[in-house]
Amino acid sequence: MIKLKNIVKTYDTPNGSVHALKDINLEIKRGEIYGIIGLSGAGKSTLVRCINMLERPTSGNVIVNGKDLTTMTESQLREARKDIGMIFQHFNLLSTSTVYDNIAFPLKLAGKSKEEIKAKVEPLLKLVGLENKAHQYPSQLSGGQKQRVGIARALANDTKVLLCDEATSALDPQTTKAILELIRDINKKLQLTVVVITHEMQVIKDLCDKVAVLDHGVIAENGTVLEIFTNPKEPITKEFMSVLSSNELPAAYRNGKVHKEYIKDATMLLRLTFIGESADNPVIAGLIRKFPELDISILFGDLSQIQMVQFGRMIIGLDGKEDQIKDAIKSLMEQDLKVEVIGYVQRRTHATA
Repeated sequence: MIKLKNIVKTYDTPNGSVHALKDINLEIKRGEIYGIIGLSGAGKSTLVRCINMLERPTSGNVIVNGKDLTTMTESQLREARKDIGMIFQHFNLLSTSTVYDNIAFPLKLAGKSKEEIKAKVEPLLKLVGLENKAHQYPSQLSGGQKQRVGIARALANDTKVLLCDEATSALDPQTTKAILELIRDINKKLQLTVVVITHEMQVIKDLCDKVAVLDHGVIAENGTVLEIFTNPKEPITKEFMSVLSSNELPAAYRNGKVHKEYIKDATMLLRLTFIGESADNPVIAGLIRKFPELDISILFGDLSQIQMVQFGRMIIGLDGKEDQIKDAIKSLMEQDLKVEVIGYVQRRTHATA
């Protein structure tokens, strides 16, 4: 549905050239919800504006629904953009127009009759749950309701692609969840292709099928959300992941020196990752039965779902003889889970805290 080929975007400034995007190659299939995440200044908004050609790439090709937008004239682009809707962080509604008229605005620009506009707007009001707000003004709406108007307006021209530029950043967590559920519902009902620009990994986790991590204008890593969440490879991706799943050591071991070799009176710390059916397996209970001489403690645990797949993380501590600890680690590694050996860390006592 969307192909970005060798996209480069360079801005000329008094201090020299700024390379916002560097050789971006990306393919988004029809019906996917594709997330693009990055820190401020990574090039996210520039990239999404290149998709609808509000920003013309310095070089490369933008192909949407089989049409190369980079070869089009301005009049051809205006026609092609009818297939591409966009919603924004701050809603961009017309403050002096009602909800109905805000949604109708792109249809009026297209020269549609009142009857045609009514036939489009009323079902959209119902789709976004605002049928009783049609004659209210933006100042009378909550943030979530304003974004629902923005979504309906973006869909008015029988949109095939929906671009979401930080669409939930101005909303509280509960409202964000409702808007993400609405976008997912619309994606299924209308078979829309959705591109989500965000700096929030939770949005990616809750909404997207695939994700690309943008870092200083370059795609650092991309893949399915499950792949990226369960096995992040690049430092920038791990940084985003740490917001959702703390990589810090438990408080009693924090700031302690990590040793790779066995140290007496130190605890071997392991980070375990469970995916799918392995999340339901009694791994720790089995380990305790198999190695009764070891003291095994659960220091951290978290369980959630990604794309309907169970995903859990746990930090455990092993205390005992070195050979028994090695055998326990080997036993864990033979099971259907990911095992990361952190190392031996001495527990912090009140006297040394």
